[in-house]
Amino acid sequence: MLRATLLLATVSLLSTPLPGDAGAPAQVLPPVATFKSSVDLVRVAAIVRDSKGRFVHDLTAQDFEVLDDGRLRPIADFQQELPGVSVALLFDVSGSMEGHLGHAREAADRVLGSLEPRDEAAVFTFDTRLNEISPFQNRLLVLPDAMKTIVPFGETSLHDAIAQTASRAARREGLRRAIVVFTDGVDNASRLKPSDASGIASQVDVPVYIVGLVRSIDNPGEETATKSVERSALTGSLSNLAGWTGGHVFLASTASQRSEAARQIVDELRHQYLIAIEASGAPGWHPLQVRARNKDLIVRARSGYIAGQSRPMSE
Repeated sequence: MLRATLLLATVSLLSTPLPGDAGAPAQVLPPVATFKSSVDLVRVAAIVRDSKGRFVHDLTAQDFEVLDDGRLRPIADFQQELPGVSVALLFDVSGSMEGHLGHAREAADRVLGSLEPRDEAAVFTFDTRLNEISPFQNRLLVLPDAMKTIVPFGETSLHDAIAQTASRAARREGLRRAIVVFTDGVDNASRLKPSDASGIASQVDVPVYIVGLVRSIDNPGEETATKSVERSALTGSLSNLAGWTGGHVFLASTASQRSEAARQIVDELRHQYLIAIEASGAPGWHPLQVRARNKDLIVRARSGYIAGQSRPMSE
């Protein structure tokens, strides 16, 4: 069985570069609460598709290779069947979400409607602080009534909220876990950078899926899109954040796109393989690459893990 112990530690400063920061000097941030990870096995959730984009769900451990810092590592544990899905729904309720929050609720209801009785979900909101609206529970079929009365207001600490939610989702052991974020992509108040947030989510193996709620002129998939989309965090830093964790960004400007994003997210969670290797004894960030021996298959998984160091984790 996969084993990972998360120990709450003392306050420290952010000091270790994460994906995307290679060679960059460490940035000193205000002190934040940290956790230290003592890992026996490094757990990796992997999605496999064929060249036509279809899920591949009949593979065994012998069909995979895992490279830790470029070195092949033996697979210590492998699971294909798990009891269910654990989803943390994370709503941006800052001022910039005025006009988008109704669409976010609609997309989230689609996610909840795709869950089975064995699955669980929780609901969180954030502006500059994270708030729990509903704890993790089974049979959460619709959003709590409290979500109907929220009025978007204030600044946005998107990266911080993702990191904090990742720490809570990581406690849901034995399930296929993920965070689903509903946001317009604006962040103007976070202490953490996108690479910091993705490193934290990667460390605890929680894929981050982002449903970007945008107008059609800001959606590169629409004919009406303008060049402004090239500067959007949803197609840049947030796309990288999601990818580093093994998740994905979906840009949605129509009801059908929001519905399709919800369906794809739940489908991916249902088709996760859980793979584990023994953690390296060398401290620091370890790049991970999970690949299929069949070169025609495409594998998506988190980008790495941290061994023997503390990482920032606000609570």
